[in-house]
Amino acid sequence: MIRVLIADDQALIRTAVREILRTHDDIEVVGEAIDGRDAVDRVRLLNPDVVLMDIRMPGTDGIQATELIRADAALSASRVLILTTFEEDDYVVAALRAGASGFIGKGSEPDDIARAIRTVHAGDALLSPAATRGLIERYLASPGASSDRFDASRLSELTARETEILAHVARGESNEEIAGELFISPHTAKTHVNRIMAKLDARDRSQLVVWGYETGLVHPTGGGSSPA
Repeated sequence: MIRVLIADDQALIRTAVREILRTHDDIEVVGEAIDGRDAVDRVRLLNPDVVLMDIRMPGTDGIQATELIRADAALSASRVLILTTFEEDDYVVAALRAGASGFIGKGSEPDDIARAIRTVHAGDALLSPAATRGLIERYLASPGASSDRFDASRLSELTARETEILAHVARGESNEEIAGELFISPHTAKTHVNRIMAKLDARDRSQLVVWGYETGLVHPTGGGSSPA
């Protein structure tokens, strides 16, 4: 059973999402939060597997709440799935940098929301690859988008194969897509991704996407560097 906390300042949204998830036997809504601060407090109290987090909330917003949850060792087992309208690129990328595992649109189909929660809970696939790729490309193409948090020299810790796979991950490809392009099994692709995360101290796959772009391994034009 996947335990979910819904964090949104709009009661109507919380109720609608709760009703959607009620129809899925493998998902249980264990609580609701009305803002970011409340979300952090309830994560500490309820220990949910996934927090479905709105970005723009009064007081502590979803980005700040995500950073607080992911930075606290006692809370970091809870993955954060951002609930957004896809209209605020800067906010979404900031949430990914803060440690969110992916994002889903408020206008998504009910089954897509449940599928997104399962995906984030599994931790082995980036949510909405095409949308994520486009969003990060647009944002990182703007001046001042890079961050000192990602040290390009650490790419030397990866093997040539791992560097190649990181580039594919950064372009938003799933394990199955990577496997098809590199003629390996999805299990082998997943193993490589897990090793890359361990070597780069990445929390999850979505952080590898930002890692790939901010270190210059993959460029906003969609191209990738050739592995050394």
